[in-house]
Amino acid sequence: MSAPPSSTRHGQPSDDGMTRVELTWIEKRVEHWIRFGRVAVDDIVDRRRRIVRFRPGAVFAFVRWAANDYGTVSSRIDVVRAVGVGEPFTTLPFVRPGGDLLLKIEGWPEVSQVLAAIDATEVTGVDPCDAAPDHWRHVHNRIAAGHQPRAYTLERHRAWLKRREIEG
Repeated sequence: MSAPPSSTRHGQPSDDGMTRVELTWIEKRVEHWIRFGRVAVDDIVDRRRRIVRFRPGAVFAFVRWAANDYGTVSSRIDVVRAVGVGEPFTTLPFVRPGGDLLLKIEGWPEVSQVLAAIDATEVTGVDPCDAAPDHWRHVHNRIAAGHQPRAYTLERHRAWLKRREIEG
């Protein structure tokens, strides 16, 4: 007889149903941080590491940067929607089990464009984690194609809220 299904074996969220993100901060070497998102639980492992948890459906931006003696070796930003049990997901380093990937950008010039798009969203008075998921896909596609993404507007946000209300 086979073993009973295990949420860990299938890569699903843990018993509490949350997505975990491992954050590391070794100044000028490895810096992983959350740019936006509503952290449900923040566990401090030691002075350089934390594990934050997000509830299913939460949207967050996870920034990873690393350097060596010669400068930056990698920079990346992912905008992710935390998944619930049974939902499909994309695996990501330092994110357990993974998430619904809305945006994935690598390289500092492109990452800085995403950070500017996040700042622009905040200027409208909208928390970036409440913005339409399609906006983050749009930002990803435009930057990947070498174009400037369109700004997120209050009008677009209101339309997203109405759509979510109708669908929900």
